[in-house]
Parts: sequence; structure tokens; C-alpha cells
Amino acid sequence: MLIPDFCLVILIGASGSGKSTFANKHFKPTEIVSSDTCRGIVSDDETDQTATSDAFTLVKFITRLRLKNTLLTVIDATNVKEESRKDWILLAAEYKCIRIAIILDIPENICADRNALKPDRQFGKHVISLHISQLQNSIKNLKYEGYRDIIHFRSVEEVDRVLAIEREPS
Repeated sequence: MLIPDFCLVILIGASGSGKSTFANKHFKPTEIVSSDTCRGIVSDDETDQTATSDAFTLVKFITRLRLKNTLLTVIDATNVKEESRKDWILLAAEYKCIRIAIILDIPENICADRNALKPDRQFGKHVISLHISQLQNSIKNLKYEGYRDIIHFRSVEEVDRVLAIEREPS
């Protein structure tokens, strides 16, 4: 897989789909801007949903600085609704940055099993069902959001086949 060395990568998928694992495997820690990490920074608890607004203020701030400095940036959040991706689209446009969408469209039962293994993710299967539904409803419009590439993984096996993500000069 080949991406520009300056781009905004937007990970899209339900909780438990493997976004953070994928990001950690293929990108430098400094390139990843995680909503969970930012939630932890502003509240000392990555799962504190009451801190979500502040966390995303921080995610946007960090993303803006990285794009201003022409640095590859990866947004690690569910991003399953079109409106949740709008800020990333606007920031990328502001900095004339290529947008790449990576969709982890993993079956609901796998997401639920993964979340069950995480003691901090006991929010119920209904949340994953909602994420999956929102993803399916918004996927068809991705092509109109201005991405240069949309990479759509539909199984764990497809995700696992990605051995490396190489960079090309912008």
C-alpha cells in the first residue's frame, strides 16, 4: 500500500474494528492522533464520554498543527458518521492536504468479541450495532467527501494482508 508522505489519513470503523491496532502497526506513534488518547489527556480516563467534546477540541488542535507543518497525520476515531468527518475534510482542505480514508468494515460479532476482551469497553453491544449501522449509512457518500483514495477492508484477513504502508513524496 502506498500513500503520500503528507496526507491526512482518516480511519473509519466501529469500536473494536481494529483502527488503533492498524494505526499502531503501520504508522509512527507521533503520526497518530487518537480520540481515546486525547480523552485520557483531558480527563485521565480514555473512556470518559463526558470528556469527548474537550478531547475532540484537542484532536483538532493537534491535527491543525501537524498539517500546518506538512506532517502525515492519522485520525484514530470511529468517524462512522459523515458529520464526524467534516472537520477533518475542512482541515485538510485548509492545508491543501490529500485525504485518504481507510475503512475497517469488520463484522459486528468480531468487534463485539474484541471489545469484550477489554475491561474498559463494557458499553454494550448496542453501541457497536449503532456504529455498524452508521458506517453502512455513510459509506456510500464517502466518494463525495473528496478523498483521493478510499481503502475499504471488509474482513480481518484483508486487514492482515497489509504488510506495510509505504510513503511516496507528495
